[in-house]
This record gives sequence, C-alpha cells and structure tokens, in this order.
Amino acid sequence: MPTEAPTPLPGRVSDAERERVAELLRESSAAGRISVDTLSRRLDLAYEARSRDQLGELVADVRPRRRWLSALVEGASALAAEAEAAWRRPRIERLAFPPGGPDTVTIGRAPGSDCVLSDPSVSRRHAELRADGDGWVLADVGSTNGTRLNGWRLTGPAAVRAGDEVTFGSARFRLGPPG
Repeated sequence: MPTEAPTPLPGRVSDAERERVAELLRESSAAGRISVDTLSRRLDLAYEARSRDQLGELVADVRPRRRWLSALVEGASALAAEAEAAWRRPRIERLAFPPGGPDTVTIGRAPGSDCVLSDPSVSRRHAELRADGDGWVLADVGSTNGTRLNGWRLTGPAAVRAGDEVTFGSARFRLGPPG
C-alpha cells in the first residue's frame, strides 16, 4: 500500500521573524503610515501568528522605505554631526617649554599657577611639568578630569618632548620647543 506524503505545515514563525515584523510595524507607526491603535492590534496578532503567511498579511500594506534613501539620509546626518563636533572642538594651541626657567611649572586654574588655564574642566591644581636632565616630565597632580599625553590618560609621571599633544581636562595643547 503506497503511503501518502504528509501535508506540509505552513512555515513556522520564528521569534526573529516576529521581531522583524514588530519593528517594521513600529517604524510604520512612527512614520505615520499606521495609527497607534492599528500598531497595537497588529503587534498582538504578530505575537499570536502561527505562520509566515499570517505575518505577511500584517505588513502587506506597509512598505518599508527605500533602504538606499534611508542610508543616504543617515550618512548625511552623521557627516553633519561630525562636522559640527569638529567645529566645536577646541583648537590645539602651542605650549612652549620654558627656556631656562624654573625646574617645575605648575599648571591649573588657580591664579598662583605658573601656567593658568581658564577652562572650567581644568582643576585649580591640575598638573606639573618638571625638568628632568635634558628633558621634561609631565605629571597629573590629582586633577578631577585627568591629564592626557598623546591621547593616553596619565597614571604616573611621563617623559614629554616637543610635538607631543597634552590635554588638561578638555584644554588641548601641542608642546613646542622653547622660545
């Protein structure tokens, strides 16, 4: 007796498919293509759906926006945000080593500092630059917002030389030769 092949079951719905449909419905509601009531009703149906066909019916009248257009708009927005951030970023000024001056230069917001920085992210007593043989050593002295050397936060004294970028809080400088 020949056996009949079982009737195939409609494609089972995975949680990932339900989530994709739910996200498409949320996007459509945010874009004003469906109402909040319709969104709520369709989300309930999406989580109850037993087949892909049922899920497909829930989004048949909702077409996703063209992906290339969305990507273009997102890219332009990101570029504009980067340009604005770069424009607002403080300019790097030159900070020269003191020629034949004191062996230690204090840096901070306090009026008694050798190098007074008015930036509010700079602590009153922020850092010290000390002569060390033929070179200089930079050390943070317990500042709130930290001192960075070439992008790395200082955890102890570090040798510095002309061309290094130092940051006290958000005040950025490029070290230069004396004079």
